[in-house]
Amino acid sequence: MTPFVVKALQLILSLSILIVLHELGHFIPAKIFKTRVEKFFLFFDVKFALVKKKIGDTVYGIGWLPLGGYVKISGMIDESMDKEQMAQPPQPWEFRSKPTWQRLIIMLGGVTVNIIVGFAIYSMILGFYGRNITTNADMPLGFAIAEEFKQYGFQDGDQILKVNGDVFENVTDINKYLFLRDVTSIEVRHENGTTETLAVPEDIGTEMFKKDILKPFVERRNPVIDTVLAEYPAAMAGFLKGDRIISVNGLDVSYWHEFTMNVVENKDMENTIVVDRNGQLLTMNVTPNEDGIVGVNNYGKTTHLDYTFLESITGGVGFGYNILKDYVKQFKYVFTTKGASQLGGFGAIGNLFPDTWDWMSFWQTTALISIILAFMNVLPIPALDGGHVMFLLYEMVSGRKPNDKFMEYAQMVGFFLLIALVLFANGNDIYRAIFGG
Repeated sequence: MTPFVVKALQLILSLSILIVLHELGHFIPAKIFKTRVEKFFLFFDVKFALVKKKIGDTVYGIGWLPLGGYVKISGMIDESMDKEQMAQPPQPWEFRSKPTWQRLIIMLGGVTVNIIVGFAIYSMILGFYGRNITTNADMPLGFAIAEEFKQYGFQDGDQILKVNGDVFENVTDINKYLFLRDVTSIEVRHENGTTETLAVPEDIGTEMFKKDILKPFVERRNPVIDTVLAEYPAAMAGFLKGDRIISVNGLDVSYWHEFTMNVVENKDMENTIVVDRNGQLLTMNVTPNEDGIVGVNNYGKTTHLDYTFLESITGGVGFGYNILKDYVKQFKYVFTTKGASQLGGFGAIGNLFPDTWDWMSFWQTTALISIILAFMNVLPIPALDGGHVMFLLYEMVSGRKPNDKFMEYAQMVGFFLLIALVLFANGNDIYRAIFGG
């Protein structure tokens, strides 16, 4: 199967699992509170459904439009906009007849399940697979430092010892910490063996975003190929594991990142690469594929950590919490011109998955998407769970329920906002696919 098909299948499977679990988060409390659920659908059944079957009061089915899923709860103003039902007198089994606290639990159920699923998947990954981290011992050549960061005292070859005074375990996390966490100081060991504690500006994350320097610390590795991917340009050009890259397009290469940067800059043309193979210099020509990929890697060394059952639970919850916190923190950049241009739709989500089927990567990405869905769904936008929660909280505080006409208009506005956002995000995907970037 082609990489596109593999990614597409992973995306469909991941979203199907998460959508069903999210809707169960609404369905189960609705049933507990004796609220009638008329429909439970994976994907949308606009005009018709691929499969459907009525069991009890509920029609279960699979729609043809893979943009999400839904449960239709009696007596609730939702995307179905069932005005006829809402015009009838309230019935005991309807959503609108239930106490506010029960309605709030029903609406928060989907988000709660997404959070729990994300945390649970991370815990299972740690328990089953463990975790690989990169220590200073794994990268003795240290980091290559972006020129803009050398003004703070960082030097090529630096190793990270402490961040904010605490020992830094996984050193390749430094870029994420600088961008999203409150980093004020970094203790480094310079290449000459001296150590120094360097101050970092409070707004360093914002500066990184503005200047598009999201990876100021790049691991320095020897430019030796450790993996050649089958059916990619490099394999067809004759590259082999163990080849040492000497130069790219006439430019000398000392470290692996210099090789990859040169290839990325020339992804639309044939690259002339000189390699050392067992002492013999060979000149090879290779053109990256349509995705800009040559198909060789140097993954570097890592240290493997195993987790006990209890450690995997606490570790998974902590890891999931940090993922959520980081995502919330970076969300502010969406409201900038640059951030909006980087929004992605299904294409961007699909590219989170690897080119080849790997279950650990699949579950890692599924956990990430689950946490993202939880956050996005709780945003106070009508038509999202967060919009319903917002109106329910207003009702609990004020003691007054918004009238049905207002809720209908709010739902329509929220629905059109979401459609516009989906079109914009997927339009960005199409633009990037056509024009690159």
